[in-house]
Amino acid sequence: MTPNIESLCEQPIFTRIFKEYAKTLHNYLYYKTGNTGLSEDLTQEAFTKLWQNCAAVLPEKAKGYVFKIANNLLINQFKHNKVVLKFQSIPTSDRSNESPEYLLEEKEFKQQLEKAISALPEKQRVVFLMSRIEKKTYQEIASFLGISKQAVEKRMYKALDQLRQLSNQIR
Repeated sequence: MTPNIESLCEQPIFTRIFKEYAKTLHNYLYYKTGNTGLSEDLTQEAFTKLWQNCAAVLPEKAKGYVFKIANNLLINQFKHNKVVLKFQSIPTSDRSNESPEYLLEEKEFKQQLEKAISALPEKQRVVFLMSRIEKKTYQEIASFLGISKQAVEKRMYKALDQLRQLSNQIR
């Protein structure tokens, strides 16, 4: 006869865990970010990931799991913000000998490119910007993000493929 083991996949157990730790997690994230909206989003995402992996996590390990997930999400958010800020700080030349038509086309192209890049899934966008804007190698990106070089290559391939598809649609 096997003992009755509680499972996080049971809604009453998960609800109890959520009620017990959600406020504490939110406060922790708010302390780290100073942003209520971001804290709420990360708290919700961390508990969503806990629910998605409920079968693999014991109820007594749920607090550590959800805090670790939230901390990793926060680190990824900070990395993403750093890439975005660096991308935004790239100076654009104000003077040019180009025709007004060319400058207008260039401005429209930049807007389309920014829109296309922002449409990429976050993981692909981060890899793409780190590679193309920060000029990091795949190995540097892999080390920075804590993933394999092959994962970086795959994300970059998918990002370039999606940008290529968007480019073909525009033409």
